[in-house]
Amino acid sequence: MAEAARRLNLTPAAVAQRIRALELDLGQTLVARAGRTVRPTAAGRAVQLHAPTLIKALRDLRATAASGMPAGQLRIGATATALTGQIPAILATLSARFPQIDYFLMPGSSADLYRALHSGDLDAALIIQPQFTLPKALGWLTLRREALLLLAPEGLPIDDIHATIREQPFIRYDRNQWGGQIIERYLRRHQLNVREWAELDALDSIAALVNRSLGVALVPDWAPPWPDGLRLQKIVLKEGEVRHMGVLWDLSSPRIAAVRAFVETCQSLAKPSE
Repeated sequence: MAEAARRLNLTPAAVAQRIRALELDLGQTLVARAGRTVRPTAAGRAVQLHAPTLIKALRDLRATAASGMPAGQLRIGATATALTGQIPAILATLSARFPQIDYFLMPGSSADLYRALHSGDLDAALIIQPQFTLPKALGWLTLRREALLLLAPEGLPIDDIHATIREQPFIRYDRNQWGGQIIERYLRRHQLNVREWAELDALDSIAALVNRSLGVALVPDWAPPWPDGLRLQKIVLKEGEVRHMGVLWDLSSPRIAAVRAFVETCQSLAKPSE
C-alpha cells in the first residue's frame, strides 16, 4: 500500500479509500489484512490479472475519441543520455503544441526499450539503432550520428592512440549495452588487449573517472549535457563505428496521431549536423 501511494503521489489512506470504492462498485473484497500485511484476495488477483488490458483499452478509447487529433496517453521510452539530452526539449515543445496529450515515460537500455515497444507496452522510444532488421510494423528515424571517441585525461601524452588504449587502465562501457557492443567490436577488429578495471553502463560516470586520471575509455559522442567541469581529451576514432541514435515507433499504435506528432517534433529539434 505504501509503495502504491508513493508511485501515485497519494497518501496510503487515499489509496485505501480508492480500493474500498472499487470494492463497493464490484461487490467483492479485493484485499485482506493480516496484521500490518495487505494481500489480494482471489477476486483481487482476478482483477489484477485483467486490469492492464482494461487500462490499455481506456487509453486507446481516449485516442479514438479524439478523431485523429494527437491526444491520449503517449507511452515513451528513452535511454539515460536521451532522457537528459533530448527528451526535455521534445516533451516541452510537444506539450505546448498539443496539451491534450499526456505522457508515461520509461527509462531503460536500448534492448529493454526495444522489447517493450515490440510487445506493445510503449508507443515510441529514443534508442540506439538495432543491428538487426526491424519488423515492418516499426518505424525508424535517425536523429544523431555519434562518432566513437577516445576519452583521456587532459595532460596525458598521446602519440599512438592504439598504444594508449593498450597501455593505460581501461574503463569499459558495459558490453550488455548496444553502445558497449560497438566498443567491443572496435577492440576486436583492431586486436586491442586492454587493462580493464571497470565496466559501467553510465557514460557520465565513465567520463568522470577519466577526468580524475583513473584511465582511458572509448565512448560514443553522446548528446549534451556532459558533466560540468570535465578536463578531457576527446579524440575521434576515424575508423570507429558510428552510433546511430533515433526514434523507433509502433506504426500500428492506436495513438498514431500522437506518435506522429512526437516523431515530427523529434525530427524538428534534431540539429542539421546530427
